[in-house]
Amino acid sequence: MKALRNYLNKVKPNFEPEGKLHAFRSVFDGFETFLYVPNETSKTGVNIHDAIDSKRIMSMVVIALMPAMLFGMYNIGYQNYLAAGTLEQASFFEVFCYGFLAVLPKIIVSYLVGLGIEFAWAQWKGEEIQEGYLVSGIIIPLIVPIGCPLWMLALACAFSVIFVKEIYGGTGMNMFNPAIAARMFLFFAYPSKMTGDQVWVAQDSIFGLGNTLPDGFTAATPLGQIAQGVDPSASICDMICGFIPGSIGETSIVAIALGACLLLYTGIASWRTMLSVFVGGALLAIIFEATGQSMVWWHHFVLGGFAFGAVFMATDPVTSCRTQCGQYIYGFIIGAMAVIIRVMNAGYPEGMMLAIFFGNMMAPMIDHFIVERNISKRLKRGGTK
Repeated sequence: MKALRNYLNKVKPNFEPEGKLHAFRSVFDGFETFLYVPNETSKTGVNIHDAIDSKRIMSMVVIALMPAMLFGMYNIGYQNYLAAGTLEQASFFEVFCYGFLAVLPKIIVSYLVGLGIEFAWAQWKGEEIQEGYLVSGIIIPLIVPIGCPLWMLALACAFSVIFVKEIYGGTGMNMFNPAIAARMFLFFAYPSKMTGDQVWVAQDSIFGLGNTLPDGFTAATPLGQIAQGVDPSASICDMICGFIPGSIGETSIVAIALGACLLLYTGIASWRTMLSVFVGGALLAIIFEATGQSMVWWHHFVLGGFAFGAVFMATDPVTSCRTQCGQYIYGFIIGAMAVIIRVMNAGYPEGMMLAIFFGNMMAPMIDHFIVERNISKRLKRGGTK
């Protein structure tokens, strides 16, 4: 590491304002601060200083996403071999490699498009490269079905970076979660590639691995089956472990729980937000189940993107509430609204996407009223009108 540090110090003058590579100063700064924690202090304003910077926080979230991503890769291969009836003849390595080769292009496209735009934007504005896309770049491929074409994914990534982040001022200034915005763009612009029965299972062999399925092959998700009035064919064990059709990284509750434990242990994610999402969802689900309008209440947690959204997207520190009381309200609204959408509107069997988007919209107002209430209480305690 010392040799790398010495090399960076040696080439750094080339990227300074008078250096021959000064046009790429933002790019060099982005790589340097990713590898090493910067030793600079804030230049203006009053700030709270911590031993960990935002790049380290984003890197920890990426690590927390690894179990969901790796299992998602295996499940993509599992669903393909299962649909072809050749699962028993395939090895673990073959199944995982097929899923790996199917998912990897989506991750590469997401990072190339998103980071490419952020690098170009930083160079154009003469600013530092922002690190927020480190997380969005991996979440976006995990919340789309395997059948989503790469060019659509590229459009969604470009839309989220330009219209959801950069025009608001970049990382930390965006009102909506970029990953949610990318999925909403795809859902409303290309619904046939985001819903239905033909997008959840990879249908072509890759480099001799996997199977080419018959034309017109369909496989509905358990949520899709419930929306059609059919009991889900998956067992409870498959629902919890994740051996069901669905978006790439959203199927395994076990893998998501491992990521949640890491985020909670490190204090990066708010346990108040995470807990209140499940409480709000459970309360509404129990009410609907009692009235005979819904499935078993806890099925909402193990199907679709409810758990993934609660752990990795509702807890986004930029777009969620900052006040402690506000986090309870914010999470409860998201959980409750996700279940309401699922039960009351069969056209949106998922629900979590719209619920988080609505929660993002409400978060600033919730914080505002919480802060105003606290100010009013303090003034009353001090005898000031």
